[in-house]
Amino acid sequence: MARVTDAPKVVTANRLQDGAVVWLGAAGDWSIRVQDAQVQAEAPAVEAALAIARASAARQEVVEPYAVDVAVEAAGPRPLKTREWIRAAGPSIDALPATAA
Repeated sequence: MARVTDAPKVVTANRLQDGAVVWLGAAGDWSIRVQDAQVQAEAPAVEAALAIARASAARQEVVEPYAVDVAVEAAGPRPLKTREWIRAAGPSIDALPATAA
């Protein structure tokens, strides 16, 4: 069972069309920028956001939506777990290897 924390949360998923990491915005839309994510501070708001995300998954727009703990900073939400801030920042290596000379 996942551990529930009191940290504010945002909802993330992967876009089905291209696999991009996306974040749920205030209007129920998806953004590739974590800074655009709507922060939820209360459990009922998190559940409501997850319901919107699950409906999006049912329409085959995204896959596997879930809530992520964040810190709220001046630049926007910052994921607290390493896995999530790597997802927010993008791949940690180049997608294509350099060709040998």
